[in-house]
Amino acid sequence: MKMSENSEGPAPSEIPVAIASAMKELEEAIRQQMRYRNPVPTVDIIIETEPGSVVLIERKNPPHGWAIPGGYVDYGESLEQCAVREAKEETSLDVTLVRQFHTYSDPSRDKRHHSISTVFIATADGIPRGADDAVRAGLFTKNNLPADIAFDHRRILEDYFSGRY
Repeated sequence: MKMSENSEGPAPSEIPVAIASAMKELEEAIRQQMRYRNPVPTVDIIIETEPGSVVLIERKNPPHGWAIPGGYVDYGESLEQCAVREAKEETSLDVTLVRQFHTYSDPSRDKRHHSISTVFIATADGIPRGADDAVRAGLFTKNNLPADIAFDHRRILEDYFSGRY
């Protein structure tokens, strides 16, 4: 096999055409991804289990703190399906979605990357239990929110409790 002068691999003339074509497509896809950076879609679910209280989870992974249950939308999944799935994964509760509350899109809402979160209001019966990437879950009211709240979730909760949307 003839070797390329600049590398340890085979010379370009030795690479089968199909592989070379696939490599070019992959390189182009990577260039496109680097050129077009899009926000990441997420959902958050304000879960009402008792009058005046909502479920928050204590995050297992950074950024740590208390948060509204939620997460990333999987490819091929609707926002509603994601909300039901994430609520179950993080709180062990089967929720009923009531309505979309609001969408939050400030690029600084998550220090890791630009995300857009569609927030749902849901109801559930039972006692929340932290699971998946939640250390624990708890019930909170407007007057006893934890001090350490992750992301922009304090603002979301303020909007919710004040009836802003």
